[in-house]
Parts: sequence; structure tokens; C-alpha cells
Amino acid sequence: MKKTNVKKLTLTAIFVAVSVVGSMFSFPVGSAKCAPIQHLMNIMGAVFLGPGWTVAAAFAASVLRNLMGLGSLMAFPGSMCGALLAGLLYRWFKNLPLTYLGEVFGTGIIGGLLAYPVAKLLMGVDAAAFAYIVPFLISTVGGTVIAAVLVTALKKSGVVDRLLEEDSGAGSVEMR
Repeated sequence: MKKTNVKKLTLTAIFVAVSVVGSMFSFPVGSAKCAPIQHLMNIMGAVFLGPGWTVAAAFAASVLRNLMGLGSLMAFPGSMCGALLAGLLYRWFKNLPLTYLGEVFGTGIIGGLLAYPVAKLLMGVDAAAFAYIVPFLISTVGGTVIAAVLVTALKKSGVVDRLLEEDSGAGSVEMR
């Protein structure tokens, strides 16, 4: 029988909650709402949870933000692409600057490009194919800078290493 890692599930729920509450501190750039806290949580998830859990957290936060009227459908491509790329890069290389770049590129470029068909087909917004790249980059760079400061402090204090070494215990199945 498979056991779910309670610590990862709990951290995922916390990251979703912080993302949703943090989206109240968003600002509009064009037709997108920029929520830098989501990108902070993507990087925290990449480091502490891995790509699968982080994408799940980004998806759940996007659903809740939309249900509560705090976000738009743009939350899906923006948050999930950055979460996936940051999570994969941290898993493969264990390199924080590369993880930060993955969040920025995944959200700003890939998510920005994928936002166009979402806007056009699902929201009826007429925009240029590259219209969402700049707003998404503004949002993700802001969140990434906050994450870099926070994760660097957590790394220097040993919190990151302590939490990650506890995850190697037997009896848990990781959603990576």
C-alpha cells in the first residue's frame, strides 16, 4: 500500500494557502494580474517538494484564486510552467541560481507564450502572441528576487539541508 508523505502534503497546502492569500497583493500589468508571491512559492516548492508537488500546488492555487475572483485564467500557464521548470532544474542540478532562472524562463517566456491561446480562445481577449511575456516577466522577477533572498537565508541557516535530508526516509512515496 502506498503511503503519502504527510510532510510534503502539508507543505503543499501551506504553499497553496500563501499563494492564494499573497495574490491579494497583486498589481495589474495589461490584462494580466501580476502576483509575485506565487513565484516565490514556486521556488520554495521546487526546493522543498520537487516538480510534481510544486505543479500541483500551482494548479490548486490557480483554481482557488479563480474561484475567489483573485486571479484570471492566466494564472494557470503562468504559475504552472514556472513551477515545473524550476522544480525539474532543482531536482536535476541542485543549483539555486539555475532554479531561479527556470522559474523566470518557465513563467515569463513559456507561460507568457501559452497565455496567448488561453486569452484568445477561453477569454476572448484579442492580443498579440507576445503580449503576456512582459507582464509575466515583471511578476516572476519580483517573486524570484524575494525567493532568492529567503531561500539563501534558509540555506545559510541550514534549514534547507535539514528539511531535505529528512525526506530520504523509507516508507514514503514521492510525487516527483
